[in-house]
Amino acid sequence: MDADELHALALSRPADALRLARDVLANSPSDAEAAAAHHAAGVVLRDFGDIHEAVTELKAASRHIRKAADPDREAEILATLGVALVMAGHTNRGLAALDSVVPGRTGVLAGRILIRRAWVRGALLGHYAEALADAEQAVAFLSDTGDLVWEARALTHRAMVLLAMGAIERADEDYARSEELFAKSGQQVEYADTRQARGAAAFARGDLPTAMRFLDDAQRLVDELGVLEPDLFANKCLVLLAAGLARDALTEINSALERIEQQRGSAVRRAELLYCAGLAAHASGALDLAESRSRDAMKLFRRQQRPWWAARAELALIQSRYAGGDRTARLLRTGRRLSAELDGLDPDLAAEAHLLTGWLALARSDATEARHHLKVAAGARNRGLRARGAGWLAQAALHRGDGRSRAMLAACRQGLSLIEIYMRTLGATELRVLATAQGAELAAIALRYAVQRGNARQVLEWSERWRATVLAIPPVRPQAGDDLVADLAALRSLTHRLEAGYDQRLGSGPLQRECRRLESVVRRRVLLTPGAAGGRPDRFHSADLLDRLGDRSLVELTDVDDQLYAIVAARGRVHLKPVGPTQQATHRLSHALFALRREAAGRGTHELDLDEIGVRLETALLGEAVKHLDDGPVVVVPTGRLHAVPWSLLPSLRHRPTSVAPSAAAWLRAQNAVPPATDRVVLIGGPQLSTGLEEVRRLAELYPDAVVLTDADATAEAVLEAMDGASLVHVAAHGRFRADSPLFSALELGDGPLTVYDLERLERAPHRVVLSSCSSALGGPSGADELLGLVSALVALGSSGVVASVVPVNDPATVPLMLGLHGRLRAGDDLAEALAQARASAGVGRSARTAAQSFIALGA
Repeated sequence: MDADELHALALSRPADALRLARDVLANSPSDAEAAAAHHAAGVVLRDFGDIHEAVTELKAASRHIRKAADPDREAEILATLGVALVMAGHTNRGLAALDSVVPGRTGVLAGRILIRRAWVRGALLGHYAEALADAEQAVAFLSDTGDLVWEARALTHRAMVLLAMGAIERADEDYARSEELFAKSGQQVEYADTRQARGAAAFARGDLPTAMRFLDDAQRLVDELGVLEPDLFANKCLVLLAAGLARDALTEINSALERIEQQRGSAVRRAELLYCAGLAAHASGALDLAESRSRDAMKLFRRQQRPWWAARAELALIQSRYAGGDRTARLLRTGRRLSAELDGLDPDLAAEAHLLTGWLALARSDATEARHHLKVAAGARNRGLRARGAGWLAQAALHRGDGRSRAMLAACRQGLSLIEIYMRTLGATELRVLATAQGAELAAIALRYAVQRGNARQVLEWSERWRATVLAIPPVRPQAGDDLVADLAALRSLTHRLEAGYDQRLGSGPLQRECRRLESVVRRRVLLTPGAAGGRPDRFHSADLLDRLGDRSLVELTDVDDQLYAIVAARGRVHLKPVGPTQQATHRLSHALFALRREAAGRGTHELDLDEIGVRLETALLGEAVKHLDDGPVVVVPTGRLHAVPWSLLPSLRHRPTSVAPSAAAWLRAQNAVPPATDRVVLIGGPQLSTGLEEVRRLAELYPDAVVLTDADATAEAVLEAMDGASLVHVAAHGRFRADSPLFSALELGDGPLTVYDLERLERAPHRVVLSSCSSALGGPSGADELLGLVSALVALGSSGVVASVVPVNDPATVPLMLGLHGRLRAGDDLAEALAQARASAGVGRSARTAAQSFIALGA
């Protein structure tokens, strides 16, 4: 194998190349052979191992090739050594080595050397104009030479620089061409590296599902090859953070840091991973860790003479300190200096730095300096997606400071519209809900203003403007491909075996580990679902709501600066009432839910006074707002943290039909939902209920034409098929809410859990659903006041109404309540009316009353 073949192998199958190089060196090679072997070993160690060992190998290669008197090969080895020296933190020495071998070179050799210098100048130092000039020359020298590998490398490096300079489409064209060439030439590692680079390009376009698909492809390839690609982990971290998946990002980047430290890998790559780890720790709320990681990264970047990277790390450090409450003059001075540095290094990042410095100046009552920085940041509102978000925030803050309220609200609308467009590229429910958190600050500015004015309609419309964004966008169903269906089935089977106590000889550990692995696989498959283009949802108008309410009253709760406000819409008018601290409301709710759980379980020797608990809960949740309620039914729109309220405990709502909605706009959509053409009822009975199949059997007498699935017939696939497009579905089964991963919340069926991921495969959600299951109404608060869980999934998919419980329920006490509910549904009542009537006739016994007050009606 000649030197070129061995070098190519180092970037295709590095483990094989390193083994072959060691074999060559162990068998008394000539100087030329030794140089080739040391060169290949140095490349492998530089990219996948110990950077200091790589430098040692490349210096040995340089000594041997000098003895072999091969000036062209010597120039190429010196260029490789120059790259390694920069990666080891010796920037000046590395650049000097590269600069020494460029002059006087032409043809293929010149192209190869220029590629290396372009990478150092662009990827490591951020000198993009110089890097692009080198890359353009390299492409010209290497195109149409018949050397597919080096032509592909030239295209890849030009794409890298173009992407950094914002020419995304041109970069992706180069990446796509180089990907083809690497595939033809069998360069597996470089093919994987190009896949992850295309992921970075998709990320730059704002297309996160496509970015994740490319990155997952690259991850699979490098895992098969057994190599560590720090760039891949860094890009995955940034993509996950952009989607709001901070916990996943932190896990990925910590894994990469551990591996690169174990391998004593490149100091350059370690610094980049530390920077990403700081971002992930900040997003996860671990501010001390974020400061530590960002500071370490900044110091490394400075030692490596990488000013752009050092500035990025310092901005992350300042952001973490600001989030931790630092408002000192020293931090303001640092922000001022860094903003000026970034003006010359990265205008998009400079917008973020100026915005943060503006907030710091405002916190220190320095209006003049705040205005200067906010004005600079606002100038970025027509640039890239990231800069535009900061720009519109700054513009809103500027107008607020100038007292230009209409212009401030217009800036908030523009910023929110921008984020809404971005969200349409996100397919998976989890990605889209978490992305809403990025607009919370814009919504807060507008809400704060409306509350200060006491304008009830304006508070209602701004509360709606943001909280309903995710539900207003039609959900994207993950494609029910064979792989997803098979993984969900395997997960269901494992969970069933684990809970049934099978395989006792193995213990639960192996099964639990496999369950976690399958959950990760399912989640990853769904996260790759692309968004769908579509028209923008109708905007909410309070006048439309008032027209549609009729004799109903609507109460919408909103949180502004940790204070709870109630907006009441009734009798053609809208009222705004301050309620009290949000913390007090959540505390009272926790007490009420504890009381219901205790009573349902029959624990304790005496009954708790649920009436008194209800009085205190009403005061904390509604306050004086109850005085503005009409006498008819009530619609409640709670905040995310207050979604699981047993509303019938409240004295003012005890005997009223009360429905709960995630937003007023969602309630209006549910009112407009068209029932299916056929009146198909589905009754489902899960396993291990203390009442057996009594509930389903007695309901089947009310619905003689119903589709009935129980015991072994109630499999996930059979249930999904029956539910699809049904007019009414009743599920009597145990429910399980997963606070750690709400989309794995489930209903227990004959073959295991039916999760939210399963429900998202429905073509058409059932029109109305009754979940006679424990804790089925619970959701995990996420993003900007949105929820993830069974009920929120059904509402988002199009169900007009759902009955579900907020706590575990007593099976025997639930049966008569459900029979009463369905009796009223058959008489023509809507869900809220039917539940209120069933509750009134449920009896006064401890278990009957507790069961009745544990269920709520959601939707219309």
